[in-house]
Amino acid sequence: MEQLDDEGGLGISSRAKTINALLNLKSMLSCMSNIDLEYVFNVDSTNMSPDLWDKIADAISSHYDEYDGFVVIHGTDTMAYTTSALSFVLKDLGKPVVFTGAQIPAYWLETDARRNLINAVRVANMDLAGVFLVFDKSIILGARASKITESGLQAFQSMNAPPVGEIRVHMTLRSDYRCKRHKKALALAKGFETNVAVVSLHPGMPAKILTGMLDDGIKGFVVRGYGTGNVPDEVLEFFEKARARKIPVVVNTQCIEGRTLMHLYDVGQQALNFGAIQAHDMSVECATTKLMWALGQGVAYSEIEAVMHQDFVGEIDDNA
Repeated sequence: MEQLDDEGGLGISSRAKTINALLNLKSMLSCMSNIDLEYVFNVDSTNMSPDLWDKIADAISSHYDEYDGFVVIHGTDTMAYTTSALSFVLKDLGKPVVFTGAQIPAYWLETDARRNLINAVRVANMDLAGVFLVFDKSIILGARASKITESGLQAFQSMNAPPVGEIRVHMTLRSDYRCKRHKKALALAKGFETNVAVVSLHPGMPAKILTGMLDDGIKGFVVRGYGTGNVPDEVLEFFEKARARKIPVVVNTQCIEGRTLMHLYDVGQQALNFGAIQAHDMSVECATTKLMWALGQGVAYSEIEAVMHQDFVGEIDDNA
């Protein structure tokens, strides 16, 4: 949670102040649920890392049988990366794990923190299973979430799929969302490869920028191409060399919405011929964390494409 520092900037409050603020909010929510608090860590979400993703997973796992649902308070900047990552780590999840946060600091009178937290607790009580992001008026599948504005209160969007639900006077869920609570045992699949690079192409970008990174220990790439995933001829050399070194390259689109359809144009098909892996309709947050996770699980190069195209939690629709 954040507070103003001596220079007027937003910084992270102390453990004691954070716990006290949460205890004040807890009293508001006691009429809805029996709530316990656990302080896992408190960092600016810009400093989020895979090790901290694993800490969140451990905290949920250690108390999994004690609660009907979990709410995780998280900074907005990297929340969509965390919700995507946890979607793959928490295997056979049979309860709701709901992430939320605020655009306006919690101690300001006009904060959106109270409303978002109340709604997150409401969702955590529902007959749902999975990782979700609850913010403003949307209930979003964690692996479909993306932050779309730095200051707007409707900060997150469900990418390339309708949200799971909508929050108005009443909460309404999508009629075709079928993932309900179940009693399978939770399994953790922790571990992420951090040597993954995300690169956006731009006109005139020399191939040597990308090929040079092959010598820097990068284990996988997410390349953001144009339109349907098109890449210019001058960078095809990179795809060829990456394939020779068995370094997977996932191609996503730079467009805010939409999917890769790389077979439609020769400039996309050629990259496929050199081993490019389409992201299809995954968000960049999801494609990145999924690749990091697959590599962290020790998936062989020959199997990476199959794993990236496997639908684990509703994160991908590869039907073009």
